[in-house]
Amino acid sequence: QVQLVESGGGLVQPGGSLRLSCAASGSIRSFRAMGWYRQAPGKERELVAGIPSDADTNYADSVKGRFTISRDNTKNTVYLQMNSLKPEDSAVYYCHAVAWGSSGGYWGQGTQVTVSS
Repeated sequence: QVQLVESGGGLVQPGGSLRLSCAASGSIRSFRAMGWYRQAPGKERELVAGIPSDADTNYADSVKGRFTISRDNTKNTVYLQMNSLKPEDSAVYYCHAVAWGSSGGYWGQGTQVTVSS
């Protein structure tokens, strides 16, 4: 049993910054990959950034150069540093993790990010 808990969301003005955190706990100690997805009203959930253990980090084109994903394996935590935020970044952001030996994954409950003046 795995639990992913996101934190760090909130309201920020355009051009501002936020850092999201996702801490994993439970029966699985390490993950093959972790990442962040987001979903805005009326749109499908999309991958924002991923950080596999054995591959390069990857980002959605819309956030390249503005967002940075990082991972602290000792804390089993993944972060998303979001800079130069735009109103179109507003969404619920979800943490996702994939265990070794599995193509499935686990989801956090989501944290709201709102970019507005």
